Amino acid sequence: MNTKDLGFSTKLIHGDDFEDQFGSATVPIYQTSTFKFKNAQHGADCFSGASNGYIYTRIANPTIRALEKNIAGLENGYDGIATSSGMSAITTVYMALLGAGSHIISTASVYGPARGVLEQDFSRFNVEADFVNTANIKEIQAAIKSNTKVLYVETPANPTMELTDIKACAEIAKKHNLVLVVDNTFATPYLQKPLDLGADVVLHSVTKFINGHADIVGGIVITKEKELYKKIRHSMVYMGCNMDPHQAYLVLRGVKTLSLRVERNQENAIKVANYLEKHPKISWIKYPGLKSHPQFDLAKTQMKGFGSMISFGVKGGLEAGRKLMDNVHLATLAVSLGGVETLIQHPASMTHAAVNKEDKLKAGITDDLVRFSVGIEDVNDIINDLDQALEKV
Repeated sequence: MNTKDLGFSTKLIHGDDFEDQFGSATVPIYQTSTFKFKNAQHGADCFSGASNGYIYTRIANPTIRALEKNIAGLENGYDGIATSSGMSAITTVYMALLGAGSHIISTASVYGPARGVLEQDFSRFNVEADFVNTANIKEIQAAIKSNTKVLYVETPANPTMELTDIKACAEIAKKHNLVLVVDNTFATPYLQKPLDLGADVVLHSVTKFINGHADIVGGIVITKEKELYKKIRHSMVYMGCNMDPHQAYLVLRGVKTLSLRVERNQENAIKVANYLEKHPKISWIKYPGLKSHPQFDLAKTQMKGFGSMISFGVKGGLEAGRKLMDNVHLATLAVSLGGVETLIQHPASMTHAAVNKEDKLKAGITDDLVRFSVGIEDVNDIINDLDQALEKV
């Protein structure tokens, strides 16, 4: 069966390209550290690359490979590299593409640890990083240096919900010989396909929407071309950032319902966003599906849908936001996002706490910003929960 010709939801279920010798209807868990060879020559062939046989789970594993092929197919990429966490996916990409003396341009409001590892660790090896508002193409162009190697974009951005024009970034990257990397975690391959828009690499924290059930931590990197795939996979293998087979099994199970979950997530989100936009205690709101969003038109052309992540401010600032978060009952006060359950958190003091105050403000991460990940519960229950909590503010 040629899975390339199948629809997206069909690919979710049948896109792992896996045939088990015993006829298992689902991909089995190959919970093994090592694989036995048929003979000495077979072992030598596996190590030389003459054979595609499995050697050691840090290098490759059938369960993990099934997931890698599945997600790569969803993103229309060459192949995938599954990792132990979203941050290990990001760090693997950094390690593969950046060297001493090189420079990276990144979205300013990028996930806190994705920024922190550049500022605190890669900087020790003379890697330079500039964090700009990538929604403003002129800021990207102004930041390019002779040693710039990577343009790293998060869109929609975490947690500001600003969008970056991927096609425009691809043109800049091509002109200046940069590798364009897009973190597609918020949108998922169901709503946005960065490789089709010109990106070279796309990555996800599969902890979030792809798995969707808040019960594993994992990441994945997908490349458009073979050479980048080999380069990034090499870094993953040598750093030991591989996913565990049981993790991969759970993600394969979770991803089968991605389109159903995302549709329900965003169906709820637009109703919640409309409610918040009209509420007298809400000072501002950022959701790509609202006409008030500055990149609403870009969202309509670049994305299939608007997703389910909302950022908003509560009148009264930080203390008012804390009051809200301390009084919700249905929404869970926790970091992460993209699950079946609704989550609420405060980025300035939680996910982006390590970013200094000045840089947070420059990136648009204000103290009053509340991040809301809309789940698949009955939407009236979500709104009623917010309503009773806002009454206490």
